[in-house]
Amino acid sequence: MKKEVDEQLQLLKKKIQDGKVLIGSNAVLKTLKAGTSKKVFIASNCPQDVKQSIQHYAQLTGIPLIELEQNNEELGIFCKKNYFVSVVAVMEE
Repeated sequence: MKKEVDEQLQLLKKKIQDGKVLIGSNAVLKTLKAGTSKKVFIASNCPQDVKQSIQHYAQLTGIPLIELEQNNEELGIFCKKNYFVSVVAVMEE
């Protein structure tokens, strides 16, 4: 399981470097509703209401949702942003 999560983080890191991600719950929800995102990553301490909305739309569209062990501060640092990040969507495989 841990190896799988590490592989997902490596994929996320590459997509961030390539600029193929969207950051933020509102932007990610729009892509989920439109079915244009390929995969969604969510921080461990994402607010419950946001998490439920993301889970709901990800389930409806069949888009994989990966819940990370990292909190939103660590995810923000991972994404090289100077703010907290709760939700990230990968736009292209």
